[in-house]
Amino acid sequence: MRATDNQGSFLNRISIRRNQVVSMDGNHEQELDDLELFQKHVSDRFSDLLPPSATADPSPDSPRPDTLLSISWFRKLLDAFLCCEAEFKAVLIMGRDPSQFSKPPLDRLIHELLDRTVKALDICNAITDGLDLVRQWQKLAQIAVTAFEQQPIAEGHVRRAKKALNTLLTSMNLDDKESAYGKSTERTWSFGRRGGGSSVNAKDRTAGTFRPLSWTVAKSWSSAKQIQAMSSNLVAPRGGEPTGLALPVYIMNTALVFVMWALVAAIPCQERTGLATHFPVPRQLGWAQAIIGLQEKIGEEWKKKEKKGTAGLLEEMQRMEKVAQWLVDFAEAFQYPIEEEKVDEVAVQVAELAEICRKMEEGLVPLQQQVREVFHRIVRSRAEVLDVIDQVGKSSAPVPY
Repeated sequence: MRATDNQGSFLNRISIRRNQVVSMDGNHEQELDDLELFQKHVSDRFSDLLPPSATADPSPDSPRPDTLLSISWFRKLLDAFLCCEAEFKAVLIMGRDPSQFSKPPLDRLIHELLDRTVKALDICNAITDGLDLVRQWQKLAQIAVTAFEQQPIAEGHVRRAKKALNTLLTSMNLDDKESAYGKSTERTWSFGRRGGGSSVNAKDRTAGTFRPLSWTVAKSWSSAKQIQAMSSNLVAPRGGEPTGLALPVYIMNTALVFVMWALVAAIPCQERTGLATHFPVPRQLGWAQAIIGLQEKIGEEWKKKEKKGTAGLLEEMQRMEKVAQWLVDFAEAFQYPIEEEKVDEVAVQVAELAEICRKMEEGLVPLQQQVREVFHRIVRSRAEVLDVIDQVGKSSAPVPY
């Protein structure tokens, strides 16, 4: 892939250059070149994620672009983030004098970055739980597909499909406080466990049947507030910062907040009510244009959905919800024998639901693995930065006599 090739050559260049003995002026000039190249790579990778414009006329030989907010699009997004993170770490750490980390404004900016990474780890955990839930929804949809594919369609098949789809739609449309991520749920509860007493209503039984195997965030935790906290002091650096590293730190902070915000908007996640449709990024920054464009498009989708706190914007989930509702309406009015014309209509809808299930089956597990990879990468990079800070503390400590 071009992004991977760029990353490899970029990292090799920094590694070789910082092992060479060069003049201070030459070294400074090369560092500026590295920073410019880092910005270009960030811009290129996020530009590749933008949907084609309505006026674009793609070549028939060119690959079909991934639909915005689809599973395949999020896999590309996380790949782009991981590549940017590796290059950022090279710019920040490789061969650098640790004492620069103690100089303002870098000392403050590094502290803010470390704080954001901790919040991002919580979001990764919540997203992993959300993807577990989506996989359960895919299993329910697959039950309906299997039932409707039986020929001829009989009343028993329709009842089985309707039951699965009603459970699916109920679970998708519960709000955050009632759903599988609600405050009243237990921190550990296996799939399939049902409510105990007769006073438990249908909503509670549905939420209790489909929830992750274990909770990885506190019951009072809010993904919307977490994103708000991550973006609250995200401010572009002023010109002429003494260390020269303020800009790449800001770029990485922006990329981190954007990726976490997009994941929370798309994947079922605890307490998303009030999630902002954007966070401020200065438009005059060339590398940020693609991120701003993506943010605007996702924000438009969030406003259009007008269901802040329910299933989310994942493209496959939105299609699944629409098809499932059509099939439930069909099941409600079902009479045997079914009309020939209606058989064809049902077949089209079932084929679409089967295709959605196939995409989920192929993509959800790899996406979940990528989220875990992002989690572990953040942990490792955070530890490396803390090691550098520790070196600064040791070198500045007074020598005992």
